[in-house]
Amino acid sequence: MSSTTKYIFVTGGVTSSLGKGIISASLAKLLQARGYTATIQKLDPYINVDPGTLNPYEHGECYVTDDGAETDLDLGHYERFLGVPTSQANNVTTGRIYQSVIEKERKGEFLGKTVQVIPHITDEIKNRIKILGKTGKYQFVITEIGGTVGDIESLPYIEAVRQLKWEIPEDCMVIHLTLLPYLSTSGELKTKPTQHSVKLLLEYGVQPDVLVCRSEHAINKDIRRKIALFCNVAPDAVIEALDASTIYEVPLLMEKEKLDVIVLKKLGIDHSTEPNLDNWKTFLNRLHNPKKEVRIGLIGKYVELKDSYKSIAEAFIHAGAMNECKVQLDWIHSESITEENIKEKLKGLKGILVAPGFGNRGIEGKIAAIKYARENNVPFLGICLGMQCAVIEFARNVLGLKDAHSREMNPATSSPVIDILEAQKNISHMGGTMRLGSYPCKLEEGTKAFEVYSKKEINERHRHRYEFNNEYTKEFIEAGMVLSGVNPDAGLVEIVELPNHPWFIGVQFHPEYKSTVVNPHPLFVSFVNAALTKIS
Repeated sequence: MSSTTKYIFVTGGVTSSLGKGIISASLAKLLQARGYTATIQKLDPYINVDPGTLNPYEHGECYVTDDGAETDLDLGHYERFLGVPTSQANNVTTGRIYQSVIEKERKGEFLGKTVQVIPHITDEIKNRIKILGKTGKYQFVITEIGGTVGDIESLPYIEAVRQLKWEIPEDCMVIHLTLLPYLSTSGELKTKPTQHSVKLLLEYGVQPDVLVCRSEHAINKDIRRKIALFCNVAPDAVIEALDASTIYEVPLLMEKEKLDVIVLKKLGIDHSTEPNLDNWKTFLNRLHNPKKEVRIGLIGKYVELKDSYKSIAEAFIHAGAMNECKVQLDWIHSESITEENIKEKLKGLKGILVAPGFGNRGIEGKIAAIKYARENNVPFLGICLGMQCAVIEFARNVLGLKDAHSREMNPATSSPVIDILEAQKNISHMGGTMRLGSYPCKLEEGTKAFEVYSKKEINERHRHRYEFNNEYTKEFIEAGMVLSGVNPDAGLVEIVELPNHPWFIGVQFHPEYKSTVVNPHPLFVSFVNAALTKIS
């Protein structure tokens, strides 16, 4: 293969939520399984600089990278499929593009020129697309363009793709993901929406090379030929993407449809080696053939939109497969939990996870759930705010500090066992200013955390402003709580646990971000195992 990086663009048509991210991740997985290096980036058309200030109801969870980028949840799929860390460069928003161009204009870098969408905005987009290619680490950069073709906000991105196809035609191709709706009254798959979507793309000057057609029913040869004829693509470049029982099936479905072969042929690259997907197939075999089942409660305040906790749900799938069991998640709204109904709400659960979040809503329900887990020996995992709630619950009900709280929820509390980080005290801007990204954590030997990780120092990803208040360290330790993980540089408490409990761990960081298909996160694996062995 030549040293030139190849750029593959994935666009969407007809409707949103067709799964561009999963198709992108599946293609990258197939290329990786053939021995090629690949990465994926997401171009998001919204004007927010990043998703960090977005409510989860708006956009699902905010995924955090090692280098502290707050990104779209699709980057989680990229990492889970490939096992390769993403970075700031893997997620670009319209807000970030315009912010960069406006800063250059203010500095006078355009030498008095009129700053316009073309060429200045499109040049900035092209530069961002090429950043990953210029690192020399990747033979393929797959770029997913958010939204749907025809959206006003995505036009500059489509134009940047048109220019790149013109500038580097040998190193560039476009995959268009579309929908073939099925009309039950006539018993037909309809191709017209796909034709219109491709026609719109052609109006913008972009000819797709491959069409991936989402469908509930198999696409026969006649339909493929018809789509190929009307959309100017080769018949073998019309790919069927049937609904799958799990997203992890999609790489195998795309392999069967020869998506990777068509891409490699189009780019003039050797496709003689077969992809090695042995590890992937082992995972799928365990996923589809569990030997047992376990019910775990996920307590959060955004449970109506399951994408709010996407990485946690996926981490349970990975950990379940590793334990050869199916994890049945009960999504329980923390606002619905009271001291009166808690036994009924949490009855039969073999494990309880209290999810991350911000703000006061539903906080007392989370604290009540933790008290229930602690007193009834139910395996418990608290993440970020979930860990902070565990500290508050222990302070109130074991230390006797009835007013204990976090200063985030109650600034006037007389017992601020959770307090704002020193570095956060003078911050006025909300976006991108939390403690973000990967930080080291030193584990205490002989603790449950050390047993789980089997090493003295770990690195985990963070996203928070508040932290365990070290002024209370002595009281917590004397009452039996173990502070088993501490940041070696700042002395911040990262992990708390109860040694006289079957499995009770709270972590300030987000372990779910680092769980992948091939490397399930050890905390989730151990937690699921504890839930499986819980005696009812």
